[in-house]
Amino acid sequence: VTRAGDRFGASGWRAGTGSAGATGAALDEAKARVEAAAREFEAAERVLAGARNAMGGVKAVVEAARRSEQQMVAERTRRGARRQALDGVITKLQRDLADVAAERTALEPQRAEMAARHVVDLKTVVAREAALPALVEAESEAAARASQRREASRRLDERSNAMQALRKDLEVRAAGLEERQRMLSARSAEIDARLSQHREERVAAEARRLELDQVLAHTKTLHGVVVVLAATLEEGLAELRERRRRQSEAARAATAQLDGLRRERQSAERLLGETRERLQRIELDETEVRLRLENLTEQIRREFDCEPSSIIDAPLPDLPPGTAPTTRVRDLERDLRLLGPINPLALEEFSALRERHTLIESQLGDIKTTRRDLQKVIKAIDDEIVTVFASAFADVRDNFEKLFSLLFPGGQGGLKLTDPDNLLDTGIEVEARPSGKNVKKLSLLSGGERSLTALAYLFAVFRSRPSPFYLLDEVEAALDDPNLHRFLTLLEEFRGEAQLLVVSHQKRTMEAADCLYGVTMQPGGSSKVVSERVAIRA
Repeated sequence: VTRAGDRFGASGWRAGTGSAGATGAALDEAKARVEAAAREFEAAERVLAGARNAMGGVKAVVEAARRSEQQMVAERTRRGARRQALDGVITKLQRDLADVAAERTALEPQRAEMAARHVVDLKTVVAREAALPALVEAESEAAARASQRREASRRLDERSNAMQALRKDLEVRAAGLEERQRMLSARSAEIDARLSQHREERVAAEARRLELDQVLAHTKTLHGVVVVLAATLEEGLAELRERRRRQSEAARAATAQLDGLRRERQSAERLLGETRERLQRIELDETEVRLRLENLTEQIRREFDCEPSSIIDAPLPDLPPGTAPTTRVRDLERDLRLLGPINPLALEEFSALRERHTLIESQLGDIKTTRRDLQKVIKAIDDEIVTVFASAFADVRDNFEKLFSLLFPGGQGGLKLTDPDNLLDTGIEVEARPSGKNVKKLSLLSGGERSLTALAYLFAVFRSRPSPFYLLDEVEAALDDPNLHRFLTLLEEFRGEAQLLVVSHQKRTMEAADCLYGVTMQPGGSSKVVSERVAIRA
């Protein structure tokens, strides 16, 4: 290897450039890059140290801002709790005041009523006390007259029996006066009882009035206290709101400062990341240059068995006229790539591939033949399906029209194909028009009519392709009596062609059967099959 970058060896030669040589230039370039990387690393270290100092100050400011924010949040929480407690006290006092006012409003009519009753009772007592002496005097006079009459009666008895009639009259009058005396005594006792009762009610009403007056006085006092407390609370609340506003402004200022510090921190971190990334790229480039230098030195020692210093002094090979060393290197490398690697197993691989190709061609021919045969079979089966389906559809259509007319007297029913030209993919549409109805869809029919239509289609299939046994499970559950009679007529028509097994809860269906089978539960808990053969019809 010369200083110009030319390489000479036993296997060939390679021309370099006209500069100082690939190895020397690479080495100089690597040294220069290492020195630049060292300078950039020192600059990055200085920037990193400055960023760390700035970060220390930023962290201190952030910590102070965080502590201030935590203190503000704690103070705001305490003030919020105190405010909630004061709001609760105010609410409770307002509720008590409302209750007292409501109680006072509710007791005011009762107080007025008691006062009115008290006035009426006083008037009644005064009137009765005024009438009491007259009643006592009347009673005394009646007693005196009674004694006089008894004395006169005794004298009349002594004087003559002729005055017996007058005596009896006097006795009757005396009995009336005694009865009147008893009535007056009872009336007087009743008046005394009512007077005592009114006195008690009057005393209770007076006590209640005094109690209400006391409650009213306390209520007025409490209202004044509440008004004073409300004014005090309003002043405290206004002061708290002002302090909260100032704290909110301080918190917003601290937040704005904290956001600015965060942005500065992000910028410093971004600058630090870019510096670290550049440092890593420089280290990677330095490592790559070092590895390339080591690989080149190892390659020189392995291929030429000498040191790189001795290769630099070797002479340059001669080049064709008009050819540059780089052009010659590119031509030789292109020729080497065109030759490619040598494959010693190419003939064996070619023989194996030829045999596999022959085998695959023979299998492909067999598959094509089989496909043609399968297409013929499919076509024959399709033709058979079309023929059988067309025949079966014609039979079912005719039988459906007959059975529909049997189940729906005067009605019309039919079957038609949705795609008559393509019997393999066609569908079947059922048309049902009972007598007196013009429906377009089966969903517009009643439940019994849909059941009879389905039975007509089912028995049309049975008649077209008969079977020795038919099993029907509660197919007449939705039928009324006329439709049930038509269904039994249909069963009677098929009775001679096949054996019908019908699961039913209808009594008329059971009556039409030749033999009944039922399952019953014995007292012991096991089920038992019970059969009953109906008498053969004439």
